[in-house]
Amino acid sequence: MLSDSIAEVIVNEGVEMNLAMVSQFHEFLLAHLQSPFSLLINKVNAYSYDFDAQITIGNLTEIHAMAVVAYNQATQISTTYMLEAIPRPVAWNLRIYTDREVALNWLQLEQAQFS
Repeated sequence: MLSDSIAEVIVNEGVEMNLAMVSQFHEFLLAHLQSPFSLLINKVNAYSYDFDAQITIGNLTEIHAMAVVAYNQATQISTTYMLEAIPRPVAWNLRIYTDREVALNWLQLEQAQFS
């Protein structure tokens, strides 16, 4: 938890996110963050999603913005794929960064709209 409306997400190395994990993740966000909230997705570790998780992750209407910190080109490509190739009920407000502080600054500006 970085604030009452911003959380940093770091998934452990080698994890394959499945639908049950995504549900737990969403429940945690709803229970611990003030809506609307934003997420700093720190991709310091390599992990993957099964198909159901790819479809479901990040589809909470309470999520206002997501900033992904991608430390290499492969991570940037996989994130862009999830952003553009997977149909979503609502388009994500997502940006990809290579610097954590720049990403966090953008999220704080996004959240300032609700202050």
